[in-house]
Amino acid sequence: MSKPLISALAQFAAATAGRNMTKAAYVAVTVGVLSMVLLSDKRAQEAHGWINALLWTCLAYFVFEWLVRLRHMTQQGRLSLYMSSSAGLVDAIGALAVPVALLFGAEPKTAWLLSVLWVLKVVPGIPGLRQLRRVLVLESGPLVSVLVIFLMVVFLASVAEYFLERDVQPQTFGSVPAALWWAVVTLTTTGYGDVVPVTPLGRIVAAAVMISGLGVFGLWTGILATGFAAETRRDNFLKTWESVSKVPFFSALGPAAIADVTHMLRTMELPARTMIIRKGAQGDCMYFIAAGEVEVELPGKKVQLGEGAFFGEMALLGNNKRGANVSTTKVSRLLVLDLVDFRVLMARHPDLAETIDAEAKRRALENR
Repeated sequence: MSKPLISALAQFAAATAGRNMTKAAYVAVTVGVLSMVLLSDKRAQEAHGWINALLWTCLAYFVFEWLVRLRHMTQQGRLSLYMSSSAGLVDAIGALAVPVALLFGAEPKTAWLLSVLWVLKVVPGIPGLRQLRRVLVLESGPLVSVLVIFLMVVFLASVAEYFLERDVQPQTFGSVPAALWWAVVTLTTTGYGDVVPVTPLGRIVAAAVMISGLGVFGLWTGILATGFAAETRRDNFLKTWESVSKVPFFSALGPAAIADVTHMLRTMELPARTMIIRKGAQGDCMYFIAAGEVEVELPGKKVQLGEGAFFGEMALLGNNKRGANVSTTKVSRLLVLDLVDFRVLMARHPDLAETIDAEAKRRALENR
């Protein structure tokens, strides 16, 4: 076997050993799940041979991936930790579910339905799931409280409808468990219409249950929305803090002052060759370069400003008309300070005001 091939296989095995999904794994999940769907379609009967071959190939890949990770974790002494983790369990299910079903005598078509579990492997790579998990943990108390209210309303409504409708509709409200189906459907505002109360009091109870359903799900929505908003603010604060701490202009500030500045700044991610400021436009903010580079078009010359520099302050200190065109030369991350926040920041930190004022005067002399 040639050395390039051995090297490529070694790199592939090293990438597979990690817990993150590789491109090959994404392809295997996509091909495997689509093949399982086609296998259940009688119209694709003639292609079932190829479909089975694809399914076995995907299964072989997931078994290989699982064995590589088992070997890697064994070498690192973390085998038990990996096997008990959610990632380890998903890998084991992906590799063993179909073969175990076949060994226990399940029909191939039925056994291959378990390949739908392969989609669980992409869950860790979905952006935002970690944030969702954190929101669910932090808001678990209010969420469980609303769940208790939901269950109480369902049970009370089912008992009430059983009492009011059992003699009129014994087939549909003949027992409390039978009435539970109506209560769940009504409280979730699904409204299938297969079970409907006919007595006046029964309809009054139904109306109260429908209104309660709107309130319960409104509470759940509000709790989750508030939790996500708080997590988003937290993430944005941390990202902005990291960017602010890297700007030399703020290096002399203490943690409290940096936190103050972080609350005022907003982050802007821009691709290369993007116009940020146009000459003659109204100026209502200034910019700090956290990463990347911008180009300032001055009369007869162009000036590049790199990481740590700032620009746009001239319009905030004097004439609010922009004096030059400014655009990015590469992918850049900018911190934006609006006019109102600029004045508050200068009032709180006179040393920053002096530094910005001195830099503005220096640039004014250079631009003459």
